Amino acid sequence: MNHGAIVSKQSHVYPAALGRGYVRFYYNSAKPTDPTQAGAPRVRTVDLRSDTVTKPGTAMRQAMAKAEVGDDVMGEDPTVNELQKMAADLFGMEAALYTPSGTMSNLIAVMVHCRERGDEMIVGDLSHLHVYEQGGSAQLAGVHSTTVTNLPDGTFDLAQLVSKIRHGYPDPHYPRSRLICVENTHNIQGGRILPLPFLQELRAIADKHGLAVHMDGARVMNAAIAQGVPPSTIVQHSHTVSVCLSKGLGAPVGTMLCGPRDFISQAVRCRKALGGGMRQVGILAAAGKMALGEMVGRLVEDHRNAKTFAQALLDCDPPLYTVDMAAVETNILRFRIHDPSLSPSDFCDRMAQVGDGEEAALGQGVQVLMYPHVGGSVRAVWHLGISPEDTQLAIQKLQFVTSQYSKEKHRAQ
Repeated sequence: MNHGAIVSKQSHVYPAALGRGYVRFYYNSAKPTDPTQAGAPRVRTVDLRSDTVTKPGTAMRQAMAKAEVGDDVMGEDPTVNELQKMAADLFGMEAALYTPSGTMSNLIAVMVHCRERGDEMIVGDLSHLHVYEQGGSAQLAGVHSTTVTNLPDGTFDLAQLVSKIRHGYPDPHYPRSRLICVENTHNIQGGRILPLPFLQELRAIADKHGLAVHMDGARVMNAAIAQGVPPSTIVQHSHTVSVCLSKGLGAPVGTMLCGPRDFISQAVRCRKALGGGMRQVGILAAAGKMALGEMVGRLVEDHRNAKTFAQALLDCDPPLYTVDMAAVETNILRFRIHDPSLSPSDFCDRMAQVGDGEEAALGQGVQVLMYPHVGGSVRAVWHLGISPEDTQLAIQKLQFVTSQYSKEKHRAQ
């Protein structure tokens, strides 16, 4: 009995301009206007808050309804077993485990790699694992974190990394370095892709010092599509990886944790302890199979739409927005408003509301939902629910908001 894990046959200096002092992350933002309360039937909503808002389509719902199920905690759910083997093969790992969320998957990885309380992991200071996962590694696993400074491209200085590795064990004054964590693509830095040479050098450092490497690959499929390589080419430089199924890939829930056979065996125990044993979960795993098997290729459309909107920001008249086009690599776009009198929150409010004269100007009301983000920026995320037509509607709304704001400012002068 494998208790839910399936083994594959394969063996295989942060710039001040980005505002580290400004920490109003998007999870702390006020909720946008409820589209159902708009009061007019001619309102279209373009939801760019996150790729987590995706909903399963008809084919995926049908696959879920027809899924063959069993008790996954006993290793008897055939659909889960198929998904786990599929993931292990795809990512070039020996085995894989289906978990409820990316946060749990990352925590399990930390718990398995850092086997003793007081062990230490090295993480980026703007990584999702460090910022958005409630300090679960310390709170629940007893693992200490030390940080390296994430650079604008999501990487960090490898010399700084080496300086953070502890060499004093078993000196009782210090924790023991066990793990290095990377994030690919990097969320806070705007969906940036970690370069393959960086990952290769990092792995060489880890091997030299006897450390493990875990990749938070929630959006690693976006990286693979953008780089034009199989995902296994990326994750070969890490010992383990977590891959989210419920973002751009469109499944309603779930993350795959992949790694060596022994690692996954221990991960099964940690998942159970964290409440992640889900019994007849093949209904959800069926959606995961479709996500990995049929939804990856379409990610290129999300990347294209994000670039289209980014260019529209630069083309606005009067010029109001700043975008680094070279940094728009995948489906996440971060941009800035260079007029200090228009805050990111005010801008997002204007985009989410149907303004006076909007229906006459655009032919309908358009609500574009975005979030204020780190360092005084705005974040927008493209996903399978946003078509090229939706992107054009968002651009029209952007142009309307820019024009209205310019007129208001001129009248006030």
